[in-house]
Amino acid sequence: MGYSEILYAVEHGVATITLNRPERLNAWTGVMGAELRQAMVAAADDAQVRAIILTGAGKGFCAGADMAALSAISASGENQTRPFEPIDPDGRADFQHPMTWLPAIDKPVIAAVNGAAAGMGLALLLFCDLRFAADSAKFVTAFSRRGLIAEHGSSWMLTRLVGHSRAIDLMFSSRRVEAEEAFRIGLADRVFPAETLMQETRAYARDLADNVSPRSLKVMKRQLWDALFEGLRASLADADHEMALSLKSDDFKEGVAHFLEKRQARFTGR
Repeated sequence: MGYSEILYAVEHGVATITLNRPERLNAWTGVMGAELRQAMVAAADDAQVRAIILTGAGKGFCAGADMAALSAISASGENQTRPFEPIDPDGRADFQHPMTWLPAIDKPVIAAVNGAAAGMGLALLLFCDLRFAADSAKFVTAFSRRGLIAEHGSSWMLTRLVGHSRAIDLMFSSRRVEAEEAFRIGLADRVFPAETLMQETRAYARDLADNVSPRSLKVMKRQLWDALFEGLRASLADADHEMALSLKSDDFKEGVAHFLEKRQARFTGR
């Protein structure tokens, strides 16, 4: 499977997908979007993969849409979008959009934000499950300074991460947010020195791959994203249903056995 604008590698149960246009700070293109989706599906379908890391090559995570593409749209006044096949046609419709589909990937997706994340790049990482940042990373909404609006569900997701008034500030001003502030307001979940970002992110992902039930991760990921739309009663009903199923699973039996036997877990995802 060949890629021209991303890199894909699997090691120790962790898939790493790297946006790979470093000379353009990994500016977003249609090709990159299609390849990212292809690689994410490959990781989701690979039984050996238990967690996924998304990062950027070089100095940037993703500087937003490629300016050449924006110039073409500006000249024509039209945005040519490609047909999009949902990751899970039977899943929640909210996650069947070309920029909101990451929650439909049934494995943990961790963004390792190695540098600037702006515009579409910021919208992309908002829909990852976790965001780990280098201390040199920078976050910028950028939309208001391009004559655009809060794209791709970013207003919905940013509000849930940082709160309503902070989302307004970041959207209206398009000001640059450094990693320390991003952590303080909830935009980043962890901050590491730039030189150890990938090492620390891989260690976290490797721990999930080695020690956590993939079945539990799959169900909990759906529960947590669905909870953004549900009331408590619906969430409780879903939890009761899933608990009954989990008690019959092989992973539950293994979870008890490895604890009692004081050994490494051997979860199968079943």
